[in-house]
Amino acid sequence: MINSKYSNLDQIYQYLLIFLAFLLPLTVAGGNIIMGLIVILWLLSGSYKEKFNQIRGNKLAVASLIFFAVHVLGLLWTSDMTWGLHIVRKMQDFFIYLPILLTITKKENIKYYISAFLLAITITEILSYMVWFEVMPAFKNATIDNPTPFMSHISYNPILAFSIYLVSHEVLFNKALDAIKIYIYSFFVITMTFNMFITGGRAGQVMYFVMLIILIFQYFDSQKKKALIAVLILIPGIFFSAYQMSNIFHERVDLAINNIANYADNKGSSTGLRITFALNSWEIIKENPIIGVGTGDFPDEYRKINMSKTPGLPNATNPHNMYTLILVQLGLLGLGSMFYLFFVQIKVALTSKSKFLRDIGLVLPILFSVIMWSDSYLLGHYTAFLFVFFSSFLYKNFEKF
Repeated sequence: MINSKYSNLDQIYQYLLIFLAFLLPLTVAGGNIIMGLIVILWLLSGSYKEKFNQIRGNKLAVASLIFFAVHVLGLLWTSDMTWGLHIVRKMQDFFIYLPILLTITKKENIKYYISAFLLAITITEILSYMVWFEVMPAFKNATIDNPTPFMSHISYNPILAFSIYLVSHEVLFNKALDAIKIYIYSFFVITMTFNMFITGGRAGQVMYFVMLIILIFQYFDSQKKKALIAVLILIPGIFFSAYQMSNIFHERVDLAINNIANYADNKGSSTGLRITFALNSWEIIKENPIIGVGTGDFPDEYRKINMSKTPGLPNATNPHNMYTLILVQLGLLGLGSMFYLFFVQIKVALTSKSKFLRDIGLVLPILFSVIMWSDSYLLGHYTAFLFVFFSSFLYKNFEKF
C-alpha cells in the first residue's frame, strides 16, 4: 500500500514537472501555480529524513543554499531592509525550488521535460512569426518590430538561444534519429535562428554565437583545427548575413557601436547608461570590497554616487550586470558564492557518463556567465527559473538517488 502511494505520488510529480516545463516560457502565473502545487505536495508527503539526505548529498543543492544564505546574511549589514527582503524573495528559486526539484526529477523523464519545454518554445516562435508577418495583431510584449511573445526580448532571446542549442545537439549527436526527424529538427533550428535576429535581445544574440562556438567544438571534439576553421567561417558568415538581412539587428548593432563611440558626449544612451552604471558601481565596490554594502543597499548607495559623479543621469535599482550587482551588495563573499555555484555545475557535468547531460551541463553555466554581463539574469523570473529547472536534472546523481 505504501509503495503504491509513493508510486502514485511520483506519477503526479512527473506530470506536474512536464507541465511546468511546458509553462516555463509561456506564463509566470501558471508556472508559479504548478510550482506551488509541487511544494505543497512535497511538504505534505513526509519522508523528510530521506529528502534531507538527498538535498545534503547533492553538491549543487548545497551550493544553491549557500548562495541564498549569503543573501540572507547580507541583511545583517543592510540599511534598506525593505529592498533587501525584496531581493531575498527574488532568490527563493535557489532556496526552495532547486532543492525540492532535485529530489523529484527522474532520469527516464528528462526527454519529456525537454520536449515539453521545446514544444512551448515552438508555440512562442510561431506566434512571433505571426505577429512579424502581421497575420495576427501585436499582443503582450510582441510587436511587429520586436515580436517577442509572453516576455521581453531581454529574456526571450537567451531562452531561444538555449533552445537552439538543445535542438542542434539532438540533430548532431543523437544517432537514433531517422532522416525525417533530422529534417524537421534542422528546419526548426533554422527558423529559431532567423527568429533570433528579428527580435531585439542583444544579450541573447551574443549567447547564440557563444553557444554556436561551443557546439562546433563539441562536434569536432579532438579535431581542434577543424573546429577553429568552422568557427572562423560560420560565426562571421551568420553575423554579417543577419546584419544585412535583419533591420532590427542592423540597427541595434549600429546603435551599440555608436553609443560606445560617443559615450563621453551621450552618457544617457542605452549602452551609455550601462557603462555609467558599471563605473559608478565600481566606486562603491572599491569602498566595500569584501562583504559589500548589504543585500538591500544598492539603490541608496548608487543614488549617492550618481548624485556626486553623474548628476542629471537616472538612478538605478539594478546595474544591468549580475557581477556588478553581487559585488556591490555582497562583495567578494557574494561573488565567491555565485562562482562556487557555477564551479559545482561544471565539475558535476564533467563527471557525467552521459554525453547529453555532460554537454548541456557544461553549456548552461557558461552561457549564463556570458549573458550576466548585460543584466541580472539570476533575478529575472523566466531566466532564473530556466537555470533552476534544468539544473534540477542536469546535475543530479541519479545512480545514488
